[in-house]
Amino acid sequence: MIGQRDTVNGAHFGFTDRWGGVSAVPYEELNLGGAVGDDPAAVTANRELAAKALGADPARVVWMNQVHGADVAVVDAPWGDRPVPRVDAVVTAERGLALAVLTADCVPVLLADPVAGIAAAAHAGRPGLVAGVVPAAVRAMTELGADPARIVARTGPAVCGRCYEVPEQMRAEVAAVEPAAHADTSWGTPAVDVSAGVHAQLERLGVRDRAQSPVCTRESKDHFSYRRDRTTGRLAGYVWLD
Repeated sequence: MIGQRDTVNGAHFGFTDRWGGVSAVPYEELNLGGAVGDDPAAVTANRELAAKALGADPARVVWMNQVHGADVAVVDAPWGDRPVPRVDAVVTAERGLALAVLTADCVPVLLADPVAGIAAAAHAGRPGLVAGVVPAAVRAMTELGADPARIVARTGPAVCGRCYEVPEQMRAEVAAVEPAAHADTSWGTPAVDVSAGVHAQLERLGVRDRAQSPVCTRESKDHFSYRRDRTTGRLAGYVWLD
């Protein structure tokens, strides 16, 4: 259920795998995405199971309507009855409020400054990398008082550069914005390494405490992968502060 977790000075980070939930094929088992065709009741149950397994309050989790952009929302509570905004990063100064990001190949980016009490979650796919969603999230954090030198960054399971095949022109366009994302597949064709690009951006922003998951979602049967399966569930990354 919880494939990876970490705690640093009261900042909690967690990434799910696909097991331990109640969803049926092809979303088996722990699908956390509400817009992929799964039974909404199963998604609700899975979200409660995952939050409790992490030690977070299921009623205090903020989700996003992710659109592969770079818009950021600053939040202090769950959305409740309000429409979930179309953003790809959320930032909070509210301790105990968990921020969640959904992925199935894109890079889930979790950030926290435990001293300032500022946390962020960002959804960085290829378009988001190019659009600058991670720098936008860090800027929003610093505007609330975070210091990049204190920010702890954890990125979760994502498709790796060995597997993310793209046309040559697309690779060139991405590499023109972020050279670190230039990659080749294991079979020798053009590729993009979004995780490498995200970590290069974080390094330039002054974020030193960084860790990257070794899991490639396309290669791992324990994780959802849109590129591999098309119709499938979504993983989640969670971050919150004590």
